[in-house]
Amino acid sequence: MPDTNVGPLADNLPADPELLDEAAARHLVENVYPKPTPGVMAKDIGRLDKHIQHFISMSPFCCLATSDKDGRRDVTPRGDKPGFVKVLDEKTLALPDRPGNNRLDSLRNIVSNPGVGLLFLIPGFEETVRINGTARLSIDERLLSAMAAEGKNPRSVLVVKVSEAYMHCAKAFRRSRLWDPTAQVPRSVMPSLSVIVGDQLKLPPEQNAEREKRLEEAYSKTMW
Repeated sequence: MPDTNVGPLADNLPADPELLDEAAARHLVENVYPKPTPGVMAKDIGRLDKHIQHFISMSPFCCLATSDKDGRRDVTPRGDKPGFVKVLDEKTLALPDRPGNNRLDSLRNIVSNPGVGLLFLIPGFEETVRINGTARLSIDERLLSAMAAEGKNPRSVLVVKVSEAYMHCAKAFRRSRLWDPTAQVPRSVMPSLSVIVGDQLKLPPEQNAEREKRLEEAYSKTMW
């Protein structure tokens, strides 16, 4: 049975909103929305200039968007100490692959479809940097050793050839108040990740404590 105490039903919103067909959607996009200003259209500089390089050097977190050859999409968080993504030149980035859950969704997608998108964030900054391009995997020992963290090399490095690069304005962050301390949500309003996954997979609740312990051990031993 689907959950009915969260989402649109809880807000009395339609569960099956009317959807536009392609022609109507195209008309909406092309004729109803205001046209972007010339400055907005021109902001993609297609390279990593000094400002974007500086931003990336301070960023401890980015989101990596990929899709496979059939169009199935994925977005994954990537994070480490500020500047963990390296600029090789004005058209090239290097992103180390630190230990994760080994699903390898992003890497599998890139093998079949190299197109990627990156969104860089800096805590406290309301602006972001957006990068689009193509990625390939590298296990070049020179690159792996140069991108080591805590004495450990990454298993591989994503080398991204940049086709689009630009700064993005602060509207979304101001609306969401993402960095506003008074808008922070106490973590206690939801169960822990171990409890949530256990509930989703119908695992015995009495095993929650053991799953929590294993998760914390993984955090402490396999961050790098």
